[in-house]
Amino acid sequence: MVVVKESLHARPAAVFVQAVLDSGQAVGIARPGGAAADARSILSVLALDIRSGERVVLSGGSRDVLDRLAGVLA
Repeated sequence: MVVVKESLHARPAAVFVQAVLDSGQAVGIARPGGAAADARSILSVLALDIRSGERVVLSGGSRDVLDRLAGVLA
């Protein structure tokens, strides 16, 4: 679980999605207990409307990739 430092509006979401795409892995992002959205899709990430300080869960990639992506969000 990751606490998001900055709301995932257009620019931060684009940086996060690009990091996911660069990883070459399918990764999901969700609120705890929620359905995962495809983190490779900017529209899916924006639709979650994740705000600063919220917790999210990343899933589906290797541990190294998930740790790197958590660093982008935190």
